[in-house]
Amino acid sequence: MLRLSLVVILAELAAGHIVPRQTDIDYSSAPPNLSTLANETLYSTWRPKSHVLPMYGQIGDPCMHYTDPATGLFHVGYLHNSGLSGATTDDLVTYTDLRNASEPFIVAGGINDPIAIFDGSVIEHGINGTPTLLYTSVNYLPIHWSIPYTKGSETQSLAIQRDGGRNFTKLRHGPVIPTPPFAANVTAFRDPFVFQNPQMDSLLNKANGTWYNIISGGIHGEGPCMFLYANHGDESDNYQTWEYMGQWWHETQNTTWSEAGWAGRWGFNFEVGNFFTLDQTGYNPEGEIFTTFGVEWSYAPIKLQVSGEHDMLWAAGKQSIIDGKLKFEPTMAGRLDAGRSAYAAAGKAIPSTSQASRKSGAPDRFLSYVWLTGDYFDQVDPPKSQQNWTGSLLLPRELSVGYIDVIDNDLAREEKTSWRLETEHNNGTVTLATMNQKIAREPLAAFKSNTSTVITQSGGTRSSSGTFDRSPKSRQYMFESSITFFSRSNATKAGFEILSGAYETTKIYYQFSNETVNIDKSNSSAAAETNDWVLTDTESGKLRLFDIPSANSTKIEALNITVVVDGGLVEVHINDRFAISTWVWSWYEDSRDIKFFVEDGEIEFGETTIWEGLVDAWPHRGAPFHETS
Repeated sequence: MLRLSLVVILAELAAGHIVPRQTDIDYSSAPPNLSTLANETLYSTWRPKSHVLPMYGQIGDPCMHYTDPATGLFHVGYLHNSGLSGATTDDLVTYTDLRNASEPFIVAGGINDPIAIFDGSVIEHGINGTPTLLYTSVNYLPIHWSIPYTKGSETQSLAIQRDGGRNFTKLRHGPVIPTPPFAANVTAFRDPFVFQNPQMDSLLNKANGTWYNIISGGIHGEGPCMFLYANHGDESDNYQTWEYMGQWWHETQNTTWSEAGWAGRWGFNFEVGNFFTLDQTGYNPEGEIFTTFGVEWSYAPIKLQVSGEHDMLWAAGKQSIIDGKLKFEPTMAGRLDAGRSAYAAAGKAIPSTSQASRKSGAPDRFLSYVWLTGDYFDQVDPPKSQQNWTGSLLLPRELSVGYIDVIDNDLAREEKTSWRLETEHNNGTVTLATMNQKIAREPLAAFKSNTSTVITQSGGTRSSSGTFDRSPKSRQYMFESSITFFSRSNATKAGFEILSGAYETTKIYYQFSNETVNIDKSNSSAAAETNDWVLTDTESGKLRLFDIPSANSTKIEALNITVVVDGGLVEVHINDRFAISTWVWSWYEDSRDIKFFVEDGEIEFGETTIWEGLVDAWPHRGAPFHETS
């Protein structure tokens, strides 16, 4: 039979008439070179069920999220197919594409953006009270921090929402920010993020409700920075005049917050900077100042060799007027996600009046979506034609200020970390502050309430590994558990093995020797033997377990873990302040088991609960999701 052309297939997909599925693939035998398989045959093999990703093709940066004031729907956007695509949600669990087949609602090709469209953000009540997009319009490529910057490569332009977000119409005039700051030899000038902040209003003597905008980039030979702009403020201006306020934040190139590794390097160039303010419950305009941002760097900074290294970080700090300019100074910093492929987070304040928040009873929040690239920033070449999709967004996260009471000792008093000393008490304890991040309450609750199967595994003290009494039958599930360590032995490792079988297994564990959470993928995929794009490196991130008060004694803080397995996507969340996510390309049909993992120590495991099934995030795409075989 003649093969359908890609155009016909996509048209049929959009109509919901067909769903790609595997044919003639034996998952009980060793995998071949997957690039030799027919197109679309791997569509469902590792595809996530409960995450945000387009119907087909490669997803890029999340961006331009907003709550539509006319409907209360939350819009989630992302780079896709030479433009920006997106979806709406009324519950942060299920999503509806804005356009058929996830097609973009705005694409490159205009006077201001003949080459490409990069990230942008939305003023909800913008021109004529309509959601208005400020985005990076691209005129020249390539752009990279390691090469000279071509003047005019990146400008910032406006577009106005139409048809409930199904279209954004570009304004018929030039860019509203046509150049980087005068005489600045920039490494990049992109990803505008718009916001309002009363603290800035006061410090800069601006009118209440002024709109601000940070643009990410850097200066050649100096370092990464975020450029600050303020809108002119006149209602008749229609957000066309932006006053440059200076470099809000600057760091020396390729330095780091902490040589101990609590946050990655500042690198040579900032990307996707977000500005927001938090308190203990969530978003608060008067709260503590935070920023999330991506960094680009290299293992060979002297030669400026491109190595594809990226970190997705957060920082909190203070801002003050120095030499007439508003400056940000970090007080703590960390990784938003320690996964090697996790990057380009974009967030938005979502009000309690949004449809999703009204349903769940949530207060004003700041939600962030992180991109999990499928090709490690073009460093590997997965079978894109065989999958017909690449990459995904991770589950939305609620960000807030977190506090923890711990014993006052050297562990708590270390400087330049991902926490700061908040309060000293007179009883031998201190309160530490950090940034809390956890899966948004709506998907977390939905995964538990809509489960097809609940499995409970008893815990207890263990000194050796062992398989669970019962494991999930699919690769769509979430589990929660806890681990208590009796000592800080450098030799001890403890955690869980997932997607485990006769030939494959993936270990998730904590070790005290370097205070890291690790995902050991050295034996996670049999496909690695015939497919060099399957990376087997261990991914890891720093997490300190503090000493905490316990009755008349002290104990080591427990490690409370939530793991989400969705096809090939794995998210690990710990103690509401740490996350690491990755792709696991397990192949064999029998790679389903969960195991306790213990090495060189005695560990107490809490009861583990597994909720199998998750939720189909895309019930309106016209065809049911096929669970991975």
